[in-house]
Amino acid sequence: MGRATGALLGLAIGDALGHRTEFDEIEHIAAWCRDWRELPLPEPALVTDDTQMTLALARGLQTALAAGPLTPASLEPPVRAEFAAWYRSEENNRAPGQTCLAACWRLSKPALRWQEASEVRSKGCGANMRVAPIGLIPGLSDEQRSGAAQLQSALTHGHPTALAASDLTARTVRLLAEGTEPGELPALLRQYAHANRTRYRERWLGDLAALAHDPTPEHFTARGWDECLFVLDRLDAALARPSYDTDPCEITGEGWIAEEAFATGLLCFLLFPDDPVAAVRRAAYSSGDSDSIACLTGAFAGARHGDPAWPSEWTERIEYRDELLALGSLWDRC
Repeated sequence: MGRATGALLGLAIGDALGHRTEFDEIEHIAAWCRDWRELPLPEPALVTDDTQMTLALARGLQTALAAGPLTPASLEPPVRAEFAAWYRSEENNRAPGQTCLAACWRLSKPALRWQEASEVRSKGCGANMRVAPIGLIPGLSDEQRSGAAQLQSALTHGHPTALAASDLTARTVRLLAEGTEPGELPALLRQYAHANRTRYRERWLGDLAALAHDPTPEHFTARGWDECLFVLDRLDAALARPSYDTDPCEITGEGWIAEEAFATGLLCFLLFPDDPVAAVRRAAYSSGDSDSIACLTGAFAGARHGDPAWPSEWTERIEYRDELLALGSLWDRC
């Protein structure tokens, strides 16, 4: 079972499914697909900036790991270079978010410290929708995984909730890849959030908190984890009374912001923990940031079930297939 391969393919499949439905209301989606269970993978199966930036992060991680143990000093330069290259790429034409565009433009300026390039007021989902590779790479310590997840977020989205949601997303992917049962996730994630609520990763983030003008780094960090804990409460309430046919964006949020994208993507997975295809279809058949929500759902489902989760007629035509398979195979062999 290739869990890394499954997660990477799943996030791209979810991204492609949601590409067509993003920005659309449910009644408009229903005009061409009446039942969410029958949502087709588009032809061609093109992805968005969510998958593109996931691959950019993955390439940067591979460069960093080739130099030795993962550290802030080894991670930041290659990921920064990959994000700047994505900004300049002709393929960067999939309606990327303004936060990513503005921050990556600043990251392309060598004289500017990365903390000064970051959008410290933005908690858009553009950071946690790309963080799955950090949860998939084996052999990292908890400190490395958490610090790397937050640093890659902070390069573009420096709001503390964006950092916490990225950390939670990477943690979720890792737990699933290690075999954690889906039903155990909400409690484990809540414990993790409480344990890290005032832990500022200064080694990885430097003086980022000072740029946000919080009274202390601990106050800065707690703001983000508190918002994630709040949305975990909404997730628990939703799972206590599951509704399989309700637009998930009406339950845990539309997903434009980091903590809601995380919670809604996880909700869709937990509603259908043993049916990955149903999970990504439910996530994509939604009224909010459908591609990012389904991207996260696909990563969770793929990390749980591995590459057999996805129909071959989907995986054979997903965009960037060769690179997704190469990375997944590499990490699955470790």
